[in-house]
Amino acid sequence: MTKNFPRHDELKEVITLLSKEAAAYFKKLDSLPVRDIKADKTAKSFIKSLPENGAGAAKSLKLLIDKSYSAAVHSAGPRFFHFVVGGSTPAAFGADWITSMLDQIAYAWVTSPLAVRLELLSLSWLKELFELPAHWSGVMVTGATMANFVCLAAAREWWGEKYGRGISEEGFTGLPPVPVLSGDHIHASAVKCLAMLGIGRASDKKFIADPSGRMDLNLLEDYLRGLKGSPAIIIGTAGEPNAGAFDPVDQLADLADKYGAWLHIDGAFGLFARVSPSAKHLVKGVERAHSVSVDGHKWLNVPYDCGFSFVNDGRLLGKAFAYNAAYLPDPDDPHPNMGSIGPESSRRARSLTVWATLNAYGRKGVREMVDKHIRLARRMGQLVDDSPVLERLADVTLNIVCFRYNPGNLDEEKLNSINKELGEALLSDGRYYAGTTTYKGMTALRPAIVNWRTNEKNIDEFIDVITELGKKTERNFRKSGKSLIVN
Repeated sequence: MTKNFPRHDELKEVITLLSKEAAAYFKKLDSLPVRDIKADKTAKSFIKSLPENGAGAAKSLKLLIDKSYSAAVHSAGPRFFHFVVGGSTPAAFGADWITSMLDQIAYAWVTSPLAVRLELLSLSWLKELFELPAHWSGVMVTGATMANFVCLAAAREWWGEKYGRGISEEGFTGLPPVPVLSGDHIHASAVKCLAMLGIGRASDKKFIADPSGRMDLNLLEDYLRGLKGSPAIIIGTAGEPNAGAFDPVDQLADLADKYGAWLHIDGAFGLFARVSPSAKHLVKGVERAHSVSVDGHKWLNVPYDCGFSFVNDGRLLGKAFAYNAAYLPDPDDPHPNMGSIGPESSRRARSLTVWATLNAYGRKGVREMVDKHIRLARRMGQLVDDSPVLERLADVTLNIVCFRYNPGNLDEEKLNSINKELGEALLSDGRYYAGTTTYKGMTALRPAIVNWRTNEKNIDEFIDVITELGKKTERNFRKSGKSLIVN
């Protein structure tokens, strides 16, 4: 045995080191910029040839920790408003450490009764939290993309059964194209799933009422009526990422019932409106859908990566994802086998962090967190409205504020250029993070408030930073007489 081989006595040193460094990091996290200006340079400093002789666990981890402060994006902190990503709660962080310590295989009961039982329990609790029917089946996946994949795989099996075909067994040969119907709010991940499932990106037919992406229900119904009873899949979105808008879930459920269609609701973060009295109306009727997807690493604030799929007919998950081999649990094994109802066989025990969060904070704690973020988003919206150089572009429906820098006296092309540069300047500056998007043809910022650490001070500072950088970008733009964007 060489001295470079892992040793038992390294563990004590590693645990001591990580306990100390984790405490120090979390003490600083609230005040850290999201990204250090030296981040890319520091990350590149890791690049070297594979060492012949290792440095050992403690030295390697200390090097990683020391460089991570400037190389990492501190998305776990309260200043990260990009995408829609929360930060790990204390309970979730602790459970994630335990998850790594136990290193469970969450494939089947035989590989980890703990992971599987906690997954089933956590999914049951989530159905209670979101007021979904108790008989629905569920499975944990990596995030919203795979959650959509699972739900749409079930929809694909349902569609095939309408033609007397098991799609997972026999494929699509000889069948007509699958009609997939949506509005403009459909997320790119759902369209990606259509490609992965063999349904095809081009199968999605969008019914759009106006530039905001609102769904045209009259045109949708006309199309469903024209199918004359043939099966179709409707995809509704509960919380689109540009402005937080919602498709009319209850009305979509009416149409699905009337015309015998499958209704899938992509509720990646918007499903959490279900727990807030002030926002619950936005997802009225979601319990009438056939499948629902939602993220855990968004508003539940568990570590990346984590998502959930819920389907009203669990039998379809078994058809879509079941497989067998001589060394695997028998298909007739009465114990639960999560790997046979989802896409992954190699499954991290995400259930530990989900269970710990729900057990630690309960329904009331989740509700209070969601309500807090809704209040903070409205506060940000009000600050935008009060600013002479900022313009809100959409209602603050939930937790996303869609706005742009607009000092006046500039045409739309120039405003788009300035706001694109402002978005790039914000990421380069690093004090706060928020992404840009295109909304009704306008380049806009779309900060999403979803981290349990975020408070009123962060909201106020963010608007100050945006105003500062916006004015600087405007001055540079006017001084140059042209856009500074490098194509």
